[in-house]
Amino acid sequence: MTAMKMRIPTQVIVGIGILLVGGGVVGGEYFLVKWYPGHKAAVQDATLALKPYKNDDLGFEMQVAAGIYRKAAPFAGGVRIYSPSLLLTGPSLTISSRPNPDATAEFTPQDLAIWETDGVQHHLPRYEFEETRINNRDAVLIWQKKNRMMFLTAKVISPAHLIEMICSPGSEDERLYMQACDESVRTIKVAGPASPTPVTPGVQEIAPVKPSAKP
Repeated sequence: MTAMKMRIPTQVIVGIGILLVGGGVVGGEYFLVKWYPGHKAAVQDATLALKPYKNDDLGFEMQVAAGIYRKAAPFAGGVRIYSPSLLLTGPSLTISSRPNPDATAEFTPQDLAIWETDGVQHHLPRYEFEETRINNRDAVLIWQKKNRMMFLTAKVISPAHLIEMICSPGSEDERLYMQACDESVRTIKVAGPASPTPVTPGVQEIAPVKPSAKP
């Protein structure tokens, strides 16, 4: 007696195919609409969460984004805060500190002019300059691209210390980790005497002149 071969009806095969495709579409829609945005927001919050770091020897304290701050490696005159990566270049923040021999509280106009025009003078890609104040200290921020990576350099001056911070996202998400760099460097508090309140250029306080007494 010859065994009869069972054939699956074409309609059944088509129906199974429709179910599989439909299930894939529904799963993809859930991933894109429901799960992924929440996951992305959670990753961003975890990356940007600030962790305290203090170094009395270098004369500063600050808050560093958790996505950057996994390890800290001190060196002479500074410290490197970073997040190691096995295959890629991880994000890092290198901070150096040295005494301010002039005890000045502001950068010189000459220094500011050089930093502001470096991008044009040397044709540096994606170069941006900002003069600002960080926790009542005179500071500058410089963004530029080097070797296919973005870097943020922050310089802060106080009468006691000259601080330089160089932060890079490495090979990680540039937008997210440049935000982490920016939010980190803007928290630094430099030890030492308070910097005097800067005088607005071109504005001078003139005391009233008393009329001279007649002889």
